[in-house]
Amino acid sequence: MLGEFEQVLLLAILRIGENAYGIPIRDEIRDCTGRDVTLGAIYKTLGRLAEKGFVTATTGAPTPVRGGRRTRCYSVTAAGRRSIRESVRGLRKLTAGLDLRFDAR
Repeated sequence: MLGEFEQVLLLAILRIGENAYGIPIRDEIRDCTGRDVTLGAIYKTLGRLAEKGFVTATTGAPTPVRGGRRTRCYSVTAAGRRSIRESVRGLRKLTAGLDLRFDAR
């Protein structure tokens, strides 16, 4: 079972594609959810997802934008895709037929 933030991270990585590293992941989460998360929280959760076999990391080429430092780019594995698919499927079942509008009180 994936935690909520693990779901968010996997979906952000899938949305970004091949250049998914810390800052673009943080920006994607902020842009899509409005949540401002720290890079520390992102990297800690990425480590947990890697231990579960849901993401892999590759070292990219140095870039002038990063002061010549290399990026550590993440991608979702087949197991990670299965896990997020099952998680989203479960959420859809749980919310099916519910009126999720909230009163403006």
